[in-house]
Amino acid sequence: MKGRNRFLYKLALVFIIFSIAGCAASQGARQESIDTVLSADGSPISFAVKGSGEPTIVFVHCWTCDHTFWEQQVAYFSQHHKVVWLDLAGHGLSGSTRSDYTMAAFGEDVAAVVHKVGGNEVVLVGHSMGGPVSIEAARILGDKVVAVVGVDTFYTPFQFPKDETQIQGFLKPLKKDYAGTCRQMMQSMFTPNADPEVKASIAKKFSGADPEMGISAMHEILEWYAHNVPDTLENYSGKLRNINAAPTGNEKALHNTVTLIPGVGHFVPQVKPDEFNETLSKIISAY
Repeated sequence: MKGRNRFLYKLALVFIIFSIAGCAASQGARQESIDTVLSADGSPISFAVKGSGEPTIVFVHCWTCDHTFWEQQVAYFSQHHKVVWLDLAGHGLSGSTRSDYTMAAFGEDVAAVVHKVGGNEVVLVGHSMGGPVSIEAARILGDKVVAVVGVDTFYTPFQFPKDETQIQGFLKPLKKDYAGTCRQMMQSMFTPNADPEVKASIAKKFSGADPEMGISAMHEILEWYAHNVPDTLENYSGKLRNINAAPTGNEKALHNTVTLIPGVGHFVPQVKPDEFNETLSKIISAY
């Protein structure tokens, strides 16, 4: 009896050891070690790196969102590339020392992370607000950036305000009812057949962000578009490619750098990740 008990004890011990090792391996495969770097103004920027291989792909999230919006892209592209995610100042896990959330300051956030992680060839992928932010980061990083991929941000049908008066008119509903206006904005960014769980998750991020930061960042997005298009886009035409939404499937590309993904609204990577990843893979392989 004693021998049998000793055998069972050893068997249980082996099982526990392998179980712990298996859990640790699973956790290591699923999670990256999160690091922090200071941006130019001292704001602490959280980021993580997964995978290896050039070019390095840096994913830049949109307004009031965070790095989790890129989860399916990080998992896919880190199989063959070094992939970097970050949270811009005042978003997600990152802190902030700033009161004005300009595109140039966000660009410094991205540049600080790229300088920290290294990489001889960098592709910046920016969704919505992340597009202007990526352009500003590319100004700082220079030849290190081999491509900028805008996601439903450049060459879209959306008509941006042209001057400060129009910008203030656009911001007025946000200032009056930030959460409610965010929810209304979000509803207009999906097709009717979009996954309700994805919509609910994004709506929560939108409406739950700090209103002061959100309104400042929105003002600066509109300012950037009013003063930097089309000259900036022309200057970066050699590096800039775009993946845009085509909600009805009947839309036409507004520029020769644009690839359309039909049947999806503004949140292309989240709603149609497989098609987005395939399209982005083709763009990256051309560099």
